[in-house]
Amino acid sequence: MKTSPIIIALDCDSAAEAKAIVKATVDTVSYYKVGLELYAVAGPKFVTDLVAKGKKVFLDLKLHDIGETVKRATAQIATMGVSLLTVHAEPQVMRAAVAGKGKSKLKILGVTVLTSLDQTDLHAMGYTQALNALFELRVRNAARAGVDGVVCSPLEVAKVRALLGAGKLIVTPGVRSAGAAKGDQKRVATPGDAIVAGSDLLVIGRQVTRAEDPNAEVKRILSEIRAAKRRTTS
Repeated sequence: MKTSPIIIALDCDSAAEAKAIVKATVDTVSYYKVGLELYAVAGPKFVTDLVAKGKKVFLDLKLHDIGETVKRATAQIATMGVSLLTVHAEPQVMRAAVAGKGKSKLKILGVTVLTSLDQTDLHAMGYTQALNALFELRVRNAARAGVDGVVCSPLEVAKVRALLGAGKLIVTPGVRSAGAAKGDQKRVATPGDAIVAGSDLLVIGRQVTRAEDPNAEVKRILSEIRAAKRRTTS
């Protein structure tokens, strides 16, 4: 199967629910996101079981701690066969994760600004600079730290691609088809728009996982992406 650009977010409160989603989409999806909730419930075994089935795991733990802790945790995660790991895009954290992965195939992604945040949220957190300025600073820091890519809003993909160039991965959550519920996301775009802007991988959760037929929904989204690509080349 050709690798799909879709990462299904397994934001589940049980391993059984997550396994059911994987089973329902096994023919159309290569990547699955395991975040904090599922990792807390199912642990490393769920991750290694997915890897053993030939699936790629996006371990979305957003590591954020002192450098030595991040380095050692990343080294452990690298032994699990995980494809992608997120850390907060702070220089010390990113450098530690890069050191921790060693010569493994694990790719480190710096999380820039969460897609659930907007300017009002940043002000409440004590940031005085504009969201765009903070985001650009974190992207530049990611490039200097040597990570393999970044996680950003689909609205910021084109700018990230210009800053990072073609060799880095861009992963975008906050992706919804037109008309789909936004949930707790604030900075969103459609799958087609995100891919055309330069995103490599799209994190999609509830639109697929809560669909009556998850596999059919994945196929519909892939068709939507193909149509968007055709429009840009016609």
